[in-house]
Amino acid sequence: MLDLFKRYDQTPGGVNVKASDIKARLDQGEKIKFLDVREDWERDTAKIEGSAWIPLAELEERYQEISPNEEIIIYCHGGVRSLKAVRFLETKGYKNLKSLSGGIEAWSLEADPSVSRY
Repeated sequence: MLDLFKRYDQTPGGVNVKASDIKARLDQGEKIKFLDVREDWERDTAKIEGSAWIPLAELEERYQEISPNEEIIIYCHGGVRSLKAVRFLETKGYKNLKSLSGGIEAWSLEADPSVSRY
């Protein structure tokens, strides 16, 4: 079971990556895989186009849908749930995972202002 009350450091570095750094990579033509771990109402409000979607509550049952061999940028609203997803997937042997520091909120502010904030 995921520890839903554990505190997580969201500072960029390590597994945390800044929205502006990911945007720069996209602007250079890199193909980046995103995984959204938010709830459906959040995804209906705002999303990064082309991202896969598995709500955090379903990740334990559905994690096999994600390739363990690709770099994956995981995001949520503010960066906490995505870190929980990273930590869980690491226990399943996934190695190349990053958490979008500040989540889709940071993405809207730093990378793509057309993405709605909530």
